[in-house]
Amino acid sequence: MTNNKYIYNNKQVAKNTLALYTRMIFTVCVGLYTSRVVLDALGVSDYGIYNVVGGICVMLSFLNTGMVMASQRFISYELGIGDEKRTNKIFCTSMNIHVVIAIIILLLSETIGLWYLNTHLNIPEERMNAANWVYQFSIFSFIVSICSVPYNSSIVAHEDLKIYAYIGIYESVMKLIIAYCLMFISYDKLIIYASLIFITQVSIRCFCTWFCKKHYRECFYRFVFDKELSKKMFSFAGWSVLGNLGFSTRDQGSNIIMNLFYGTTINAARGIAGQLNSIINGFANNFIVALNPQITKLYASNEIEKCKELTYSGARFSFYLLSVIIIPFLLNIDYILNLWLKEVPLYTNIFLCIILLSSLLYAISQPLTTALQATGNIKWFQIIICLLLISEMPVSYIVLYWGLPPYWALFPMLISNFIAIFIRIILLSKMNSHFKTREYTRTVLFRCLLIFSGCCFMSYHVHSLFPLSFIGFATNTILIVILTCSTILIGGTTEKERKFIVEAIKKKLCRQR
Repeated sequence: MTNNKYIYNNKQVAKNTLALYTRMIFTVCVGLYTSRVVLDALGVSDYGIYNVVGGICVMLSFLNTGMVMASQRFISYELGIGDEKRTNKIFCTSMNIHVVIAIIILLLSETIGLWYLNTHLNIPEERMNAANWVYQFSIFSFIVSICSVPYNSSIVAHEDLKIYAYIGIYESVMKLIIAYCLMFISYDKLIIYASLIFITQVSIRCFCTWFCKKHYRECFYRFVFDKELSKKMFSFAGWSVLGNLGFSTRDQGSNIIMNLFYGTTINAARGIAGQLNSIINGFANNFIVALNPQITKLYASNEIEKCKELTYSGARFSFYLLSVIIIPFLLNIDYILNLWLKEVPLYTNIFLCIILLSSLLYAISQPLTTALQATGNIKWFQIIICLLLISEMPVSYIVLYWGLPPYWALFPMLISNFIAIFIRIILLSKMNSHFKTREYTRTVLFRCLLIFSGCCFMSYHVHSLFPLSFIGFATNTILIVILTCSTILIGGTTEKERKFIVEAIKKKLCRQR
């Protein structure tokens, strides 16, 4: 019976990942073209303003991100146990806490954030009015997203991830329509763009709320105050907030530091690199989103060995899924950027290379984070990760102060992501003896890096055989993807995983016939 449950877990993860991948293929195609249209319509400077101003709100998001993790963890955990009344109590408690967080963030945004925007950011004087409008729309969009977190967490916990496919397609289509509208608008395009993006986000949040109320029993709100539960969730969220303060400081802090030294043009390059990274990263993140509830539920039901097996295999496959996209992308990066954009901001290619490699290292450790969160004991993990990430900011400032090129500000992120892998597995092994540092290093980290190095070496030689043209680009990309997938299947998977993948492909082909 237990074995059947585990097979069901694998199938559920595969099914949800397929649904999210269908969405991703569509959103990538539409998103890349939309970004080109938006950059062309707004111009490099206004695009940079949108990126850096919106970054102030993102910096404050660390207050909310902790509760996102808490909501998802506690709801998934209770679903794993099967206590419906307790799940509803968690939902209501989460809703109360998020309203409080929304009020706090609104106050901080309209005081400290507004002051920083108008006194410290390097924005042309004639664009300050537009920057303030963008800031206000970003704030209210963020407030709406905070209040909908308990509903989104319920969707993830129930693994009803096909809904994200529909939402993603809707969002991509709306952004494409907005981008085209900018071409025919004579009023300030930056303000119009920010306002229409805000309306789109509000409509998405309203739909998620309606969907959850209709389909999930626990998603009806009633005022509940459970002191013990609130304390437990606040404790978990509080330590998560600390960890996410580090991520927020790292990502947006480096953006602001670059703005201080190089202005909004560099922010445009950083923004484009970040956007492309988000799109590419989505391929691995889809798998992680589908995987996370299963890891938490297995841990909650005390099936620790299976939880470990799923965590390790999840770490490898998230790395592999990202590698399949990143390797041909890195080899063809200049051609892709010139094909995609009419005007490529300086340093965009180098920014993108560093960010993608950092994301690759982060992907291999994400399932470890989920397993750590499933234990509920995240205090020292979040403290250490926060200190590690915050330490990147002074290093970035120093290297730019010394006059080094702006891309040097991103190298600390690459190094800290590598160190963070060992921090996660060491802490996890101390919390649960089933997880072992040496085993993870040998079967996951070393194996993944070896496969990636081999694929890069072979792919480089394949790439050098073809001319710099669209046909050459398309041909070498297809061959590199086939080569990478074959190498991963032969050398990067266990016999059990290989058997599962081959059988899944055979079943898919039989259905099509």
